[in-house]
Amino acid sequence: MVAEEDLVAQLKQADTQSKAFEVLINTYKERLYWHIRRIVLNHDDADDVLQNTFIKVFKNIDGFKGDSQLYSWMYRIATNESLSFMKTKARKLGVNNEELHNRMAQNLQADVYFEGSEIQLKLQQAIATLPEKQKLVFNMKYFDEMKYEEISKVLDTSVGGLKASYHIAVKKLENFLKED
Repeated sequence: MVAEEDLVAQLKQADTQSKAFEVLINTYKERLYWHIRRIVLNHDDADDVLQNTFIKVFKNIDGFKGDSQLYSWMYRIATNESLSFMKTKARKLGVNNEELHNRMAQNLQADVYFEGSEIQLKLQQAIATLPEKQKLVFNMKYFDEMKYEEISKVLDTSVGGLKASYHIAVKKLENFLKED
């Protein structure tokens, strides 16, 4: 595994860029895919957003200053790409983001790429009812096992605010899951 600083340097040099980008994709594609998938809920959409994310990373790598970890920077791009994709999709369908998420959560059972059990399906449907910020914080903390400090860098929010959002999200999910 190449050290992150070396990988970034290789990504910024024309003669090593292509090989370094291949390493970058192989290293991060699965983690980024699942992060995106939890936001857009659909496999094909997640693939499209992942591709757009890597294109943005490639085009903007010279702008990466190293103030955060490379993964945190890419995670932020993936998050923004996912949210933009969902807003565009909602607008095309003439619904708001919340309605779109609810529809997509209901369609998870029909998704051939969704391999979850009944409880996982119920959890995804419950997560779909959360406001956008709570949903992001919950997914990053629960599924991606990110530390609050990392989430703070990705979402550009205070750690205290994130802890509150996570706590409220967990309470809402517990209540939703108890309803059945």
